[in-house]
Parts: sequence; C-alpha cells; structure tokens
Amino acid sequence: MMRRMDAVRVALLREVLAGTEWLQSTRRFAGTLRSSVTRHHGGLLLVGTAEYEPWHLAAHLDDEAAWSGLPELSPTLVRHRVPAGVPAHLSVGLGRLEATRRGETLLVVTPQSPGAGLLERVHDVRRGGATVLALDGTSDGEGSELCGLAHDRLAVPPTVPSSTSTELDLDTVQHLVSAAAGENSPPVPRGRRFRDRLARLADQLTAPPPPRW
Repeated sequence: MMRRMDAVRVALLREVLAGTEWLQSTRRFAGTLRSSVTRHHGGLLLVGTAEYEPWHLAAHLDDEAAWSGLPELSPTLVRHRVPAGVPAHLSVGLGRLEATRRGETLLVVTPQSPGAGLLERVHDVRRGGATVLALDGTSDGEGSELCGLAHDRLAVPPTVPSSTSTELDLDTVQHLVSAAAGENSPPVPRGRRFRDRLARLADQLTAPPPPRW
C-alpha cells in the first residue's frame, strides 16, 4: 500500500509541476465552486442522477469544509430516492431543488446525460437565481443542454489523455476538485503545506471509499 501511495504522490507531483491542462482545469473549476459558496454565503447542493449518487464527493467536500475552515463547502446531498430510515443528512429529496433561491449553488455530477426531468429542475434552479455548476462525463454533444444551463462546467470524457501514470476519470477528477476547493493558496503552491496536501490527496485516492456519507 505504501509503495502504491508513493507512486501516486510522484505522479501527481509531476502533473502539478508540468502544469498540465487537466490540473489547471480542475483548479479553475474548484475555484469557481469555492468562490460561489463563499461570495454568497449560500448553501451548496449536490445532485446526481437516479442511477448515480455523488455521495463520495459529498463526503470529501464535507471533509474539506472542516479541514479548510470553509463550512460553506459542506454540501447537501439531494437524492432522487430517499430510503426509509436513513440519517437526516441523507434524507433530502428532489423537492429541495424547488426551494433553491438566489445565492445558493447547485453542483450537478453525472457520468451520463442527466435526462429531461433533471434538466428541467436544473433550469428552474438557474431561473430562480442560483449558481449552477456541472461536473460530468458526457461528450460535448450529449452534455450540450447541461452545458447551456451551467455557469461553469468541467466535462470529463471516458478516456482522458494523461502524460503520467495517473488515470483520470470522473471519480479521480472529483478527488482533485474537492481537494482544490479547500485550498486558499496561490495557483502553484510551494513548500511543506503543498506536500502535506499532496500526501493527503494521495491517501484519498488510494483508500477504499468512505462509508455512505
């Protein structure tokens, strides 16, 4: 496990030093996310599809909120189906989107086209004055409607070219976005603080998924 973690640290460090387009893109998107919740001091809502719930990202954003001292980053996970008997923080249904107001932020995370029903809800959220962000794995054609609704979008195609040994997919990019969202550092961090954050991100990438948030 330690050797695997070291390999991830080296790969990520090379990517950062090389200034790759993808790390720049994830940092830019994370910056948009951070500024949208800190500027308005509004709620952060996180929604996926009926088939894909971004609870893993919700857990990591919650950790980043505590670690960075930015409670605004702690999200509310909005679910298409709420099972009986789940904790309160996992029992927020789609009706919450109808109550979204100006100053709040909705982050849509989906590996495929979100579908007409969700798109209609996202349209209503934007029309109500909230900020809409999208992190998705659809192609430009499939994601065109979502792209048109989002104030900022980071699209992650199924296969992402990478000059390092690190494979970039939607799940990996979610790790990078959540880690960068908690940073208040300059675009190219230096020194011990950067190494500490890099080691922490490597732990996240190599650890098993957290329990259901």
